[in-house]
Amino acid sequence: MSDDRRAITEDQWHQAELIWDYHQMRHEPRPVEVAIGLGSHDLGVAAHSAGLYRAGLFPTLVFTGGNSPTTAAVFPRGEAVHFREHAIELGVPAEAILLEPHATNTGQNISLARAVLAAAGVHPATVLLVSKPYMERRSFATARKLWPDVEILCASEPLEFADYLKSIGDEKLVLDMLVGDLQRVMEYPKLGFAIEQEVPDDVRAAYESLVRDGFTSRLIAS
Repeated sequence: MSDDRRAITEDQWHQAELIWDYHQMRHEPRPVEVAIGLGSHDLGVAAHSAGLYRAGLFPTLVFTGGNSPTTAAVFPRGEAVHFREHAIELGVPAEAILLEPHATNTGQNISLARAVLAAAGVHPATVLLVSKPYMERRSFATARKLWPDVEILCASEPLEFADYLKSIGDEKLVLDMLVGDLQRVMEYPKLGFAIEQEVPDDVRAAYESLVRDGFTSRLIAS
């Protein structure tokens, strides 16, 4: 990709950056009992999880995720399986990792990872969710709904928006994902999937602008 902003206009870039900033919870990482790496198309989740493990923030790491249309070609054996392998390559001991290879959405990531932990005799009071940078808020809202008795912290690779776009290499996909995740933040509480999150007016306006501009492939029917 070249250094100009190619597939997206300056205005679209600005609107997307507003949404990007909103999605991040900006929690300060600190020691917890368990971390859960949420499966996705972004192998950076596994790499960041490995770095946090090596920093001593938790003793147990769960990778959760099967496949989706976005990841089937990239991670043919499933997101969690590939994430686990990458984390082991980066120095995480295999015995520190639990595997949940079936989840196909964020709610299942949380509930099935919780079940895997319980089966291993682990009942944490503090959980760190490691996700894509723009999935922090939705994963937080989902976990608070489904697992209200634990303290939830969020973490993701500390990348600026421009750097993340370059790392993924597909601007349209990233903007579609930003828009889709924000829609879910707004709509899922009504469906009982997540807790309510306040959405500032400028973020809502950015969402509506990008929807009008056609960044809609990740939207759900609402």
